[in-house]
Amino acid sequence: MANDPSNYLIAGNDEHGINPPTAGKRTPIMPYIDRSIYENEWNFAVKNAFLADCLRIGFYILDVKPNRQDLSINSRVNTVNRASPSCLVTFAYNAFGDGTTFNSANGLEVFYSPTNAYATRSKSLSEYVYNSILDDTSLNGRGIKTLDVAMLSSVRTVATLVEAGFMTNFNEAKLMLDPDHINTVGRATCRGVCEFFNVTYIPIENMTFPTIRSGSRGRFVRYLQFLLKTQGYSVGNVDGAFGPNTTNAVKAFQQANGLTADGIVGRNTWYKLNNLTPEARILKRGSYGAEVRYLQQKLYSKLYNVGTIDGIFGSNTERAVKEFQSENGLTPDGIVGPNTWSYLADFDRSRPLITS
Repeated sequence: MANDPSNYLIAGNDEHGINPPTAGKRTPIMPYIDRSIYENEWNFAVKNAFLADCLRIGFYILDVKPNRQDLSINSRVNTVNRASPSCLVTFAYNAFGDGTTFNSANGLEVFYSPTNAYATRSKSLSEYVYNSILDDTSLNGRGIKTLDVAMLSSVRTVATLVEAGFMTNFNEAKLMLDPDHINTVGRATCRGVCEFFNVTYIPIENMTFPTIRSGSRGRFVRYLQFLLKTQGYSVGNVDGAFGPNTTNAVKAFQQANGLTADGIVGRNTWYKLNNLTPEARILKRGSYGAEVRYLQQKLYSKLYNVGTIDGIFGSNTERAVKEFQSENGLTPDGIVGPNTWSYLADFDRSRPLITS
């Protein structure tokens, strides 16, 4: 018999920071967009995808580092040890060489510490997470390895560290910004945690979401609040109580996505919040909402500069769409329909490394 997820507290941690960026933790300069991608852009996003999926399944969560600033290892270890979670998953991104040039090092590595008080179980969790990510991605598996860093060795709980790519590999650097890769790794990690604790994992596309509103309580309210918070809406505490702050945040989200702003989270609002099948919509200049934000993220991860990722299909997004269409043999009309969506889903259809 499967275990009840509400019996477990799952901690998620992202390495480094971005306000200001931790020194050295970045890709080489990316062509076309003319900047480095900071490691925490990936770490923070995939941690949030992981924790959101844990809430969706019914776990309780601990966000070890909810802000974008770097925090000392001691402070994060103390946060974990005070809370006594059932396990800790840390997200980072690998690098090889001096960090200033791209190279061929690539793939997935998952780590545990042999000096952790729960080393055997930490190895087992690492195995579940590693295999789950390999199943859902095209990453090269580099193995499960040992590492004696404090976030693995000094925490008094089962702990694993995931590095799902190399910042110094050009193709894997682009994956750091890809919303599909972010969600895939986050959800695969959650599935690995479920398998470790013998909790039933339900893929998001197979899940039935209840209608919730002011006065509702419980796991789906916590999930809703976390989704809204990570998308920039003010909900107050993620406490599972659907109060005035959550109602106002839902209404703002609905208004921003062309929905009836009634504060009731039903089928259409859940659909937009979870951004399921965004490719079902035809987008063009003047479109707005979650699907446009996703489109902008996909284009930017392929190194087409869309300007601000704001969910508004303006002139910069239109220009980027036309450039993508032209460079991939499509009619450059700036309209995102089935053919353009299909090409956007193909990772190989992204801009190549410029070589001199």
